[in-house]
Amino acid sequence: MLGDDFKILSDTVKDGVRHITAAPSGLVCSSQIDFDLKDGKLHNVQYVRGCHGNLLAIGRLLEGMDAAKASETLRGVDCHGRGTACADQLARIVASIL
Repeated sequence: MLGDDFKILSDTVKDGVRHITAAPSGLVCSSQIDFDLKDGKLHNVQYVRGCHGNLLAIGRLLEGMDAAKASETLRGVDCHGRGTACADQLARIVASIL
């Protein structure tokens, strides 16, 4: 599927917190997505590159949100007909690790 070429770069657990670093599809502007999972909730969502203000806002809005719900909500967001977007990439990555 278009946009499913993301790659999990690291997946570690420390003190009960799972930290994920992923490289999203080359179809989007961001080059890396980092986030933590604790008790099924998203924390510290951060993007490298991309539309800084919008991606910072996404991270703030998702803080403490149920990861499955966040993935469901963001799945299918499209940027300029690319078939994916930075938010959609996070949704796909989260879905792949749950």
